[in-house]
Amino acid sequence: MPFGFDVGFSGLFFLLILLAVSSLRILREYQRGVIFMLGRFWKVKGPGLIIVIPGIQQMVRVDLRTLVFDVPEQDVISRDNVSVKVNAVVYFRVVDPERAIIQVEDYLAATSQLAQTTLRAVLGKHELDEMLAERERLNQDIQQVLDAQTDTWGIKVSNVEIKHVDINESMVRAIAKQAEAERERRAKVIHAEGELQASEKLLQAAQVLAQQPESIQLRYLETLTLIAADKNSTIVFPLPVDIYNSLARMGDKS
Repeated sequence: MPFGFDVGFSGLFFLLILLAVSSLRILREYQRGVIFMLGRFWKVKGPGLIIVIPGIQQMVRVDLRTLVFDVPEQDVISRDNVSVKVNAVVYFRVVDPERAIIQVEDYLAATSQLAQTTLRAVLGKHELDEMLAERERLNQDIQQVLDAQTDTWGIKVSNVEIKHVDINESMVRAIAKQAEAERERRAKVIHAEGELQASEKLLQAAQVLAQQPESIQLRYLETLTLIAADKNSTIVFPLPVDIYNSLARMGDKS
């Protein structure tokens, strides 16, 4: 009997040690443990060393670090009826472990699916030019919509970045033609503005010369000096009307 008692006591002691060791859990700084007591939520524990009673309590680990996943390529029809393929990347993290485990079955899969539908819904409200030129604003719009929808799951969407907007070859050629036409339009506008400014300056110069008629003759002489620099040219210089009138008056007096 004493021998049997010793064996039974040793086995019981060994079982208790095994039970105590199996009840210990170590959670890292970025981890939390959602504890359930007989199927009901009890509390959130961690980080560090915690005790989970086997058979009575169950623990679900939750990672609090920022997670990154790629949104698969989505077919989007823009507001101006252009079909494009868009993919993006989403940055999010768990801020409430209790809701992330209780409110949704798999918060990773749910956030991924929601990001795909949100990407199509938001971009479908914009034209192709906006998708190509205003990505920063579109990123912010998608992030705000996605963050509002995942808030009930205890998920915080910190950032959304559109990676690629792919269009077919026919649309690429059409966009190139549109860009070329826009450049030509701008060139014509700039040329017209230059002509307008030049005409205004000529008008001002004419008004100044009209106030002093002698300055016109000086301008003639300056022009003659500039033309005479090229010795291979034949110069036909018009006689100013003022000089002609002066000569005519001198002839009449003679």
